[in-house]
Amino acid sequence: MLALRRACNPLKFRGFSGGTSRACCAKSEIVFSYVEGKATVVESPQPVSERPRFYHSTNIGSKFYLEKRGFASQAGAEGSESDDDLEDEFSELETPPSANESVVNVDQLISDDDINDIGEPSQNALELSDNETDPAEKKLPRKKAPSELFKAIISAPGVSVHSVLDKWVAEGKDLDQFEISNAMFHLRKRRLFGRALQLSEWVEANKRKDFDERDYASRLDLIAKVRGLHKAEVYIEKIPKSFKGEVIYRTLLANCVAVNNVKKGVEVFNKMKDLELPITIFSYNQLLLLYKRHDKKKIADVLLLMEKENVKPSLFTYILLIDTKGQSNDIAGMDQIAETMKAEGIEPDIKIQAIMARHYVSGGLKEKAEIVLKEMEGGNLDEHRWACQFMLPLYGSLGKADEVSRLWNFCKKSPRLDECVAAIEAWGQLKNIPEAEAVFELMSKTWKKLSSKHYSTLLKVYANHKMLSKGKDLIKQMGDSGCRIGPLTWDALIKLYVEAGEVEKADSILNKAAQQNQMKPMFSSYMIVMEKYAKKGDIHNAEKMFHRMRQAGYQARSKQFQTLIQAYVNAKAPCYGMRERLKADGLFANKAVAAQLAQVDAFKRTVVSDLLD
Repeated sequence: MLALRRACNPLKFRGFSGGTSRACCAKSEIVFSYVEGKATVVESPQPVSERPRFYHSTNIGSKFYLEKRGFASQAGAEGSESDDDLEDEFSELETPPSANESVVNVDQLISDDDINDIGEPSQNALELSDNETDPAEKKLPRKKAPSELFKAIISAPGVSVHSVLDKWVAEGKDLDQFEISNAMFHLRKRRLFGRALQLSEWVEANKRKDFDERDYASRLDLIAKVRGLHKAEVYIEKIPKSFKGEVIYRTLLANCVAVNNVKKGVEVFNKMKDLELPITIFSYNQLLLLYKRHDKKKIADVLLLMEKENVKPSLFTYILLIDTKGQSNDIAGMDQIAETMKAEGIEPDIKIQAIMARHYVSGGLKEKAEIVLKEMEGGNLDEHRWACQFMLPLYGSLGKADEVSRLWNFCKKSPRLDECVAAIEAWGQLKNIPEAEAVFELMSKTWKKLSSKHYSTLLKVYANHKMLSKGKDLIKQMGDSGCRIGPLTWDALIKLYVEAGEVEKADSILNKAAQQNQMKPMFSSYMIVMEKYAKKGDIHNAEKMFHRMRQAGYQARSKQFQTLIQAYVNAKAPCYGMRERLKADGLFANKAVAAQLAQVDAFKRTVVSDLLD
């Protein structure tokens, strides 16, 4: 653990703090030991009067993330060991994404067909997936296929779930625990959180099940997703004290992280410590994930606290740390963390290898990237076929057409959807549009109905190459097929028009999309339009986009302010009150923002102005 903390906190590494003792000066009353992968609580030999606490800081980074939010403990979701069954717990969206960043999660793209429930504030999972399996996750047996109850619920979208269930019971149909669990799982999997919440409420109201801690946690998670954190906190007060344990609070913590609420997330973590609840690695990872996005200086503090509490890092912990180093272009630090992980007996899986290869490519270390890719392949594609979906885009970003062709020729004998998506992306990076179109055509013939994620992949290829006419034709084909058009499609379409130079048209599409009540546009959709306006020095429209992002529910981040201030810089116009606006949003002017503000400060003094005074 000490080696890991040192690897994460070198003196010369940008973005991390050298002083790690401020948050962890006392030894906790509770320490952890791990037995066969399970966290157990034991008494500390040296109890102290005050437990270590974290304090919220307004030092928020310039990255913004959207979540594909899963339930922290999967209560009520009836987990499965199958990758086809479980959605990732969390996903983050870098802004703006680079062409090769999706190599880690092309198999976890969600489609607009899966997003059709009111109340879900986030619709995208295009970029790096930060996945974590809760060590305390309960595995309940269930059928893989959706149950009849689930089909009845989704087949009546205009009717409340309560009415569907009342009718179901009135007709004398079975409504056992298995049927309820199956319906709940599939509603969650399709992100129909509003309907899942109604199902949970009906089950409790009609006393179809005696709720335990995980059932309450499941309800809490759904309330947070559909109605927000405040309503979730109110609900916690109604939970019987005997069930108000660690699972409840870590579920709330996970939802704080999902909406990037740093202050509330830290409050919940400290609440868990105040209540002397056993804090598992899952909760520490959530705190790391929050600071990875907003305040990297505090990552070392969390690691030090984990060391003092004797909480061992998990595979997900290493994923977070490796990706953080890679994002900061600290390749040496990233390699050091990987070596520390191996020394602890944890071998990097394919996803970690893909993350590292991506950062090697971004850092210009193509030879190292190719070495990792060969390791991922393992000399036998038949045994390591799962790696193909990650390797294809990586080879595309490296410009290796021969390797992309070799892998795709292997896959297309019996293609899988994820591999097709990866191949389209790879051929797009190689500017081989006919090959990308050929893969899409193969998909269309092989599967009866494609989802929006499959159309959006080719649409983004067209957008990247300014092929507006072909993009329009694909959208028409998508509409004719009956495919749902939602945030993913809007994002690709908006990018298509922006890249074609038709910013006003992209703005119009974005505005119409935002007026649809059930779904809101992605963060990146707003940013790409705003950045274009800023580049043109169009202050009015840049401010308009800034305001519309607030209306859509996106909290202000440094990235938005940087883009907005750049509009003033390019317009060579003074910018009044921007520091106050930053402060009002709990942000501070970092080095980049401060440099921008200096350029648009209407009251700055120069040698000439001093002479004239």
